[in-house]
Amino acid sequence: MRDRHIDFNPNNLLKMEKLINFGETVEGYNIPVLNEREIRASAGIFFLIIFFSLMLVIFKGNFLLIKYSITVFLTDFIIRVFVNPKFSPSLIIGRMIVRNQTPEYVGARQKKFAWIIGVTLAAIMFIHMVVINAFSPITGIICLICLIFLFFESVFGICLGCKFYPLFFKGKAQYCPGEVCDVKSKQEIQKISGAQLFIVLGLIAGIYLTAHFFNDNLSKKPYDLFGIYGTAQAK
Repeated sequence: MRDRHIDFNPNNLLKMEKLINFGETVEGYNIPVLNEREIRASAGIFFLIIFFSLMLVIFKGNFLLIKYSITVFLTDFIIRVFVNPKFSPSLIIGRMIVRNQTPEYVGARQKKFAWIIGVTLAAIMFIHMVVINAFSPITGIICLICLIFLFFESVFGICLGCKFYPLFFKGKAQYCPGEVCDVKSKQEIQKISGAQLFIVLGLIAGIYLTAHFFNDNLSKKPYDLFGIYGTAQAK
């Protein structure tokens, strides 16, 4: 029997390593990084989809869109964590949206940790709602947590999952959004004065007083001022 010759090509291994990778090598950064702007865009997309899906569940009892959303969310995050973020469909769309903006580089390590949390939550949701086809307080709480994570990421640029990174790994995270990892004194434009805090408290007090004194009137359904809709319904 003739021995089979296995042709080992190191170039194929290098190509596979480039295919399955996490983070980009950028000049001036000593660790792999990602573009925070496209990550925020992706988070905003998922927030809108999941929020709208949740509204359909609450007000219409329709679970179809939330099941599709969970499946897409889980698939997208699996690609990010276990294959390569550059092949994530939502990040590709996010890159298309913010392609004209200057990249904001953030450390890839803490993002991977945060996305592993996302994979875990999405997998639990997928098993409950898609595989078992059931819902419970567990799915509701997880859905709310995901919305909070996505909201903070897309609106404030705060990665809540990244906050837990130092608890599990030695050494602080590098290249955080807004350079929050670095200890530094706040600039004058970032400082909050006592007067500004008083204004915020005044707003909260105003909302409370409005609800207390005018709640009955505010609860009434507005009437049709010009009678347009009433006439349309009569026809």
